[in-house]
Amino acid sequence: MAFNDLLKQVGGVGRFQKIQVLLVIFPFLLMASHNTLQNFTAAIPTHHCRPPANTNLSKDGELEAWLPRNRQGRPESCLRFTFPQQGPPFPNGTETNSTGVTEPCTDGWIYDNSTFPSTIVTEWDLVCSHRALRQLAQSLYMVGVLLGAMVFGSLSDRLGRQKVLILNYLQTAVSGTCAAFAPNFSVYCVFRLLSGMSLSGIVLNSITLNVEWMPIHTRAFVGTLMGYTYSMGQFLLAGIAYAVPHWRHLQLLVSLPFFAFFIYSWFFIESARWHASSGRLDLTLRALQRVAWINGKQEEGAKLSMEVLRASLQKELTMGKSQASAMELLRCPALRRLFLCLSMLWFATSFAYYGLVMDLQGFGVSIYLIQVIFGAVDLPAKLVGFLVINYLGRRPAQMASLLLAGICILVNGLVPQDQYIVRTSFAVLGKGCLASSFNCIFLYTGELYPTMIRQTGLGMGSTMARVGSIVSPLVSMTSELYSSLPLFIYGAVPVAASTATALLPETLGQPLPDTVQDIESRRKGNRNRLQQEQQKQMVPLQASAGEKNGL
Repeated sequence: MAFNDLLKQVGGVGRFQKIQVLLVIFPFLLMASHNTLQNFTAAIPTHHCRPPANTNLSKDGELEAWLPRNRQGRPESCLRFTFPQQGPPFPNGTETNSTGVTEPCTDGWIYDNSTFPSTIVTEWDLVCSHRALRQLAQSLYMVGVLLGAMVFGSLSDRLGRQKVLILNYLQTAVSGTCAAFAPNFSVYCVFRLLSGMSLSGIVLNSITLNVEWMPIHTRAFVGTLMGYTYSMGQFLLAGIAYAVPHWRHLQLLVSLPFFAFFIYSWFFIESARWHASSGRLDLTLRALQRVAWINGKQEEGAKLSMEVLRASLQKELTMGKSQASAMELLRCPALRRLFLCLSMLWFATSFAYYGLVMDLQGFGVSIYLIQVIFGAVDLPAKLVGFLVINYLGRRPAQMASLLLAGICILVNGLVPQDQYIVRTSFAVLGKGCLASSFNCIFLYTGELYPTMIRQTGLGMGSTMARVGSIVSPLVSMTSELYSSLPLFIYGAVPVAASTATALLPETLGQPLPDTVQDIESRRKGNRNRLQQEQQKQMVPLQASAGEKNGL
């Protein structure tokens, strides 16, 4: 627990912390671009069947003669007449009607390219019978994020935060660039999966590296700053997508900057806290002295020595040498409690979040406008979340954000379908609460797990979040049974999960735990304080009871 004092000795929040935190956070501007990129690269334009090749489309009425109409009077998207029909078209609700027999679009489709000149949907015809492939691409990306959380979380605890970050930046740059030049849909999905893996590792290691280099009182600010950077990335995505509507150019534009991130990440300083928990005091000393030099605290850095570190970090050296595995989260009772509760919070937040943000075309307004609105609501939501986190604590912030999000989504399910403004308002409010929940859960998880297994714990939490994001699109299919059923499910899950925060300890103002023993000590300390408070309350009661007996 003395590591926080060492950080203060070498400068606290000095020049090094400011520079490295900003460089680590900067890639978060493009995280939103990759996570919700398919809202634009896989947008579905208005389309209808292409008539046979010998059709003279320049002749008036020739195209309409092949197109049956739906009940709204619009051309059917997935059917055409087997022969051109004479006269005005009639509604077509079945395979045959009074005007003729229909068939699938055997010659392809004609797309409205006015808004989206090129998407993966138009390039590879991911419509009608192949429409499920569009969602498959996003699901595979989320599978990649899940795999990345599992792989890079534990790998970072063994190899270090910086090494894994360097690898993740390079993998994102290469896989994202290759996806932009993918010759077919299968190759595109493979590279999107690889991008998901590396982006998951970037998030986890960025948060951990920043948290472990910052003093206690600044952790909430850093976590909120990272959340705001992600929110600004949503504005950036709307602007870039509007300016660059071609999906290959857009994919390339959001991937190339990661080559620059890869280059400057070599200059990051590895977490001294991780070095200490790994038993490498020599590297811990070197990292702290280097930070002291950058912060202008050369004299304080010179006072540090191997003997000083051994005395200050005795607990980390004796208890943290053995690297904990993911199975330790289930074996140890103290860690198991944290793991189960946090898993519920991660799953519920991601499940409801992606249920809302991956259906922008379903709101009935401009997809670019709704993207901007969804980004704008994060600004006040995360500010309120920051104030609650910093002054009331992590636990009330986590519970309130999930509970309010669930209530907004549940109420939205009761609003009539034609009330677009009301439905959009509730969805935006719910999304803001979920963004605040994400902001809190990252910080809260990093503060609850000890250093020896912190990255693994964050990785497992992110894994549960990805499970939620994979399951979320499947729930949307229940709208075929009842149109509002998905919203009721999306709302009920975060409401139920919010109760799990009651079982978690508060971390406001608490030093980061380094070992499992620190967690046990924290629990015992809380229990002892509770018993002392109860005893204090019992003393006046016993005194008043004695007075009554004396009377």
